[in-house]
Order: sequence, then C-alpha cells, then structure tokens
Amino acid sequence: MAFRAVHAEWGAVFAHLPDLGCGRRWEAVWKTRPPAPLACDECGHAMYAKTSRTGLRFFAHAPGAPACSLALESAAHHLLKLELATAARDAGAHAELEARGPDGNWRADVLATDPAGTWATALEAQLAPITDTDITARTEKMRADGVTSIWLSDRPRPPWLGAVPSIRLERPENTQHLTVVEGLVKFTGRGWSAFPASLTQLLTWAFARRIVTHSPRTPLRYPQRSLATVWTAPQYVTAETVHLEEEERARRVREARLAALQREKEKKREKIRARNKVTRVKALAGATAAEQAARTQPPGRLWQAARVFRLGVDQALAKLADEHGIIATVGFSTGDPRYAGGVPLVDEHGVPAAVFAPDPGRVRGEAFLLLAGLLLIFPSKADQRRFENASNIKKKHPPIDGYRTEFLDTPVTGAGRAWGSRSCTCATPRLVAKIHNAEYPAAPSEQMGPAATLFRAQCRTYGGKYDKPWRRTGNTPIKQIGRPEA
Repeated sequence: MAFRAVHAEWGAVFAHLPDLGCGRRWEAVWKTRPPAPLACDECGHAMYAKTSRTGLRFFAHAPGAPACSLALESAAHHLLKLELATAARDAGAHAELEARGPDGNWRADVLATDPAGTWATALEAQLAPITDTDITARTEKMRADGVTSIWLSDRPRPPWLGAVPSIRLERPENTQHLTVVEGLVKFTGRGWSAFPASLTQLLTWAFARRIVTHSPRTPLRYPQRSLATVWTAPQYVTAETVHLEEEERARRVREARLAALQREKEKKREKIRARNKVTRVKALAGATAAEQAARTQPPGRLWQAARVFRLGVDQALAKLADEHGIIATVGFSTGDPRYAGGVPLVDEHGVPAAVFAPDPGRVRGEAFLLLAGLLLIFPSKADQRRFENASNIKKKHPPIDGYRTEFLDTPVTGAGRAWGSRSCTCATPRLVAKIHNAEYPAAPSEQMGPAATLFRAQCRTYGGKYDKPWRRTGNTPIKQIGRPEA
C-alpha cells in the first residue's frame, strides 16, 4: 500500500489528494483501459490504483514486485502517514508524502513545508521498533539538509520516545482525530505536566515556532515518563529557569542559615570543651594524688585481685604499649570509686592513662569526670557496645565528644562476657545487694538469707556476682554519689 506513485506523463501523483496533486481526477488512473502508466518511485516497479471497501484510495504494486520498503510498510503505517499529511495541511503547511532528500540519502514519511519556502519539517510515522542510535542518526541526516523532524507514534510505550523530538498519539473513544498524550508539556510552577492538544494544534504551534524542543531540568509529574526531549512553549522554558534560580537562591539562604547555626553550636561546644578541660584536669590530678598516696603503702588485696583475677588486664597493658606507646602498670589505687569498678592503668609516673572494663552502672560523680577524659579499654567489642549503650551513659550525661573506648583485638579467655557476669573469687569479698534498683549492704553468710532467694549480690572488689550464701546487713540503701549537672 502506498499513497504516492509516479505517472509517466504527469509526474508524482498522490492518492489522498482530490486532484492527485497534478490537477487530475482519480478516475484518470483508476480502472482505466489501458492501465495508467504508474510506477513506484522507490523500486520503479509498475503500480496500479486501488480503492478499499471503505473507500480509501491508494496505489499497490503489480504482481512480481521486488523487495520494496513501501511494499513492506503496514496498513497502519500508511494510514498514520495519511493522517499526518492531512493534519499538516489543516495546520496551513504544504504536505508531500514519501518525499526524498536532496541527495536521496533520506526519505520523509510526510514533508511539511512553508508555502513561502522558509522552512521544512519531516513528520515521521514510526510504528516499528527502532533503537535510539538509529533514530538519532536519521534525524541528524535530515538536520544536515536543513530539515527539522517530529517523530510520531500511536503505540502505547515507544521506547525511543524523547530520544529525538517526538510525540505519542492516541485516538480517544468516539472521536476521529488523534490527540497528543505524551511529549507536549507545560511548566506548572514546580514541575512539568502533560498538555493535551490535537495533532493539528501541535503541528500549527510547531510550524509557527510557538513550541520548541527542550530538555527538562525538573522531573515530569507522574504518570508521565521523564523524557530527555519534550515540546513546550518558550515561556515555559523561561518559567523553569526562573524556578530553578529561585530554588538555588533559597538553597544558598538555607545553607547560610544552617552554617550560622552550626557555627553558633560549635562555639557553645568549644565553651563546654574548655570547661570540661578544666574539670578533667582536676579529676586527673585528684586520681594521680590518690595513686601517689596508695603507693606509700604496700599493695592491697584489691590490687592483687586485679592482677590475678581480672582477665584481660595484661592484654590491655600490651595494647597501651603497642598502639599508644604508653608503658603502664595496674594502679595501686585499684578499688577507688572514681574508676567505676574498673582497673586503673597508670604510667610510670603514676598518672592514670586508661581504665580497664569500668562498670557503666557506677559511672557517676567523680567517676564521670575522670572517665570522660580517659581511654576506656574493654575485654571485647560486646563489652564496649554494652557500655556505650547503657541507659545512664547514653542518655543522662554523656561527654560532649563521647567516650574514648577501645576493645581488645584478641579474645580474652574467661573475660568475653560483660562486667559482673563472672563469679567472685575474692578471699574477703565486699558485697552489695541489688534490690529494686537500689544497693543495700550485704555480707557472706553460713546460709542464704531471705533476700538471697529473690535477689543477687555483687562483689565491690572484683565486680563479679557472688554465688555463695549471703545475707543483707542493713535496711537503708547505700548512699549514691550525686551525678554531675548537665
């Protein structure tokens, strides 16, 4: 099926035109005897005029035709070309079907031209699959000859849509004319949305340059696809540019405001750090003085318990030496409450350098002030995480820059569990009973006391649970050292 043929005398004739484009009637080529001298301008084979049952006029190849691109085109493709030509004429342009380029290296389905000859636009009916590369190459060939193009399809989702200047069409129910449904858009303040129009309106605007191709910089609104190239009016391109400039100005203002807030916040943090530095120096000086005082006496049982029973202490000392260059030993002031049940690791001058395995439940008062400025080493990563996630550590009074915590890289035999999970083995344990979130004095006993059946006891010296018989020795909770103010 074709709508164009070449008459031996009249030249190009068009089946869809009332006068065949040469001032002749359809009857001059249809069912004539002898047959009208018609030929295909694509392959040169003979053609003859035909009329369908619905009255559609067209040209068909005579039997024995070679492989011709026109002969291989579907009826749907030919009908869409015919509608494109009709719409182009309704838009005020001259329309020629299956027009060739100057050198014959391209052929337009419909070539719409200005009657004054100032512009030419190829209307391409693309129904068959095609790659973005091929459709772009064909577009560039036409552009090289000064011919713009509009690719059109009435298929549901052509994958090449937007790769070149293109439009998707649909035919609404109970209507005869095609409508633009994708590819023509307008800017609505924040993004692009589809702009419905008839095919004739689209071509009228395109021929008059009232719409242009544009690459959107803001997304199309759902359910429209984000196309690389769309058709829109120049004022909408300007509106998008203004919107983006306003957004950029707003972003710069917002970032400047956030930067100012961040600087103010950092100033406050620096003031807090300065105050913390003073309090931590005092806390460290107090701990150093306590260590020096403890060294005037023979090592106590708490120091001996830490050296013998606190597994992982030797690995912590080795970690300090290997990774931090600090030669340390277990402090004689082990058991001082400011270490929160942990083992102080002091340097050669008796200054605390780190604390091994402190108990998060006992970090308060002087312990908080000291531990907030020291390195805390834990037997395992689980112990480190448990300390950092403890409620009183995480929510109440955390240091402004957090605690400095590390854990031993190699597993510690018998010390892989959290503080307080191992049984006390002290010769003279110092017990405390945990009853309803309070601590009460307790002591070893010959047999289990009444409280021992419901609650547990803990050793203050070693930090482990006490599994042997014990009894509560007082009804008044042990006074807690006050927490530092926020």
